[in-house]
Amino acid sequence: MITGILKSDIDKLWQEFWTGGIANPLTVIEQITFLMYARLLDLHEQRDEKRQKLRGGNFARRFNDQQQHMRWHRFQHEDKETMLKIIRDEVFPHFKEISGEGQLLSEVMKDAQCMIQKPTLIESAVDMISKLPLEKSDTKGDLYEYLLSKLTTAGINGQFRTPRHIIGAMVAMLDPDDKERICDPACGTAGFLSVAYEYLVKKYTSADDVYTETVIDENGNEQQETKYSGDLLLDNREHVDTDMFHGFDFDSTMLRISSMNLVMHGIKAPNIHYQDTLSGRFSERFPEQSKDAYSMILANPPFKGSLDEEDVDNAILRMVKTKKTELLFVAQIIRMLKKGGKTAIIVPDGVLFGSSKAHLQLRKHLIENNELQGVVSLPSGVFKPYAGVSTAILFITKGSVTDHVWFYDLKSDGYTLDDKRTPTKVNDIPDLIAQFKARDKSIATTDTNDKTQQTFWISKDDIVSNKYDLSLNRYKKVNYEEEVYEAPKAILDKLMTLETGIMADFKALEKML
Repeated sequence: MITGILKSDIDKLWQEFWTGGIANPLTVIEQITFLMYARLLDLHEQRDEKRQKLRGGNFARRFNDQQQHMRWHRFQHEDKETMLKIIRDEVFPHFKEISGEGQLLSEVMKDAQCMIQKPTLIESAVDMISKLPLEKSDTKGDLYEYLLSKLTTAGINGQFRTPRHIIGAMVAMLDPDDKERICDPACGTAGFLSVAYEYLVKKYTSADDVYTETVIDENGNEQQETKYSGDLLLDNREHVDTDMFHGFDFDSTMLRISSMNLVMHGIKAPNIHYQDTLSGRFSERFPEQSKDAYSMILANPPFKGSLDEEDVDNAILRMVKTKKTELLFVAQIIRMLKKGGKTAIIVPDGVLFGSSKAHLQLRKHLIENNELQGVVSLPSGVFKPYAGVSTAILFITKGSVTDHVWFYDLKSDGYTLDDKRTPTKVNDIPDLIAQFKARDKSIATTDTNDKTQQTFWISKDDIVSNKYDLSLNRYKKVNYEEEVYEAPKAILDKLMTLETGIMADFKALEKML
């Protein structure tokens, strides 16, 4: 959590960009990301300089002797016209020069362009970013998450953000460990990957390293916040920093944002790459990542749209012959998993019950060649106000055997299901996580498997006989209570009695008057 003061600073910075003529929310975040990157480069350079003084030796410098004026702590004291000229004409081109040299975020920053044209805006932006606690690792992630939350209040661009509480539930249900290789093949802002990292930090913190810290919320009130050090991750820290987290997207802006998001959360060198994972070029460029590569995949892939079949990897088309992206992504995710690997995927309900040959082909593959562990039906308002489509989460283990499938009907996610999405006290998510972790397949064939309840089991035979339909309403039973209606004569008698009483009262009132 970040303090009310920090939120206020970010709000002011956001407003400065809007009044400065940069109104697209993604562009705003991208430009702020570039400036944060410029400051981080200088902070890392200062850190290495201090280490060199203490320990001696050399390090790979980010700025040579002729480039010292391009460092953040130098140009931030220049006048606004000089500052803009240095940043636009020298600092941004410098991002390209250091790309490919193993520097922080170098690959995704190499095409950076400065969109800021007003000296007053660059002055305000540099001043405010200088105040942000980018040197504090336990605050940076929350700070950047708050910045990304602006996407959910900025029109159509909010569609890039899967609600964090839904991501959190999916991560908790898969329960990653410190040896995973985790991927999101359509990563967007890298919400799934950053939440997975936060989960691991909390999971791998010893009892002695859990502590509380007093923070000031947006209302000016003191609040205790629990902090986790992740000290038990130290033995696998290199794996966590360099090979645990992988993401792909074909929007360069989103790649920059997602890379910075992970770095700000504390992952030193996340593997975020520009690539359409459905394309045949993915297998050519990343042969080791395109098949049997990951132990865990978390994703909310694009629902809408279709692709040119000629551009889709033939290996995916052999699994499901279609142009629909939602089907192709599910097939590709299964392909990218190692045998025994697990995935949680958000899909539109049409994937569950669609009657086309491709829909049937995909569902048959999920059931016959893998273990479909669970289907969680989500309420249709989860993605409002940007989309009202009904969705579900599929939990799959690659290569295992499906004999029964666990279903859960999530009725409330802790928010109202209208466009306002106001927090409510009713929230099924804690129960969902607990029920998933405690699920017992042995009850699937007993009388305790009550299909009228919120959660129940369905056998593979039942699913196969229903053309592999995976929609919860296909199997959930509803108890109908018989209502007894009064006979018409009885109703008329009651009306007559009522009328007689009213007339008697009326006559009594007349006598009194």
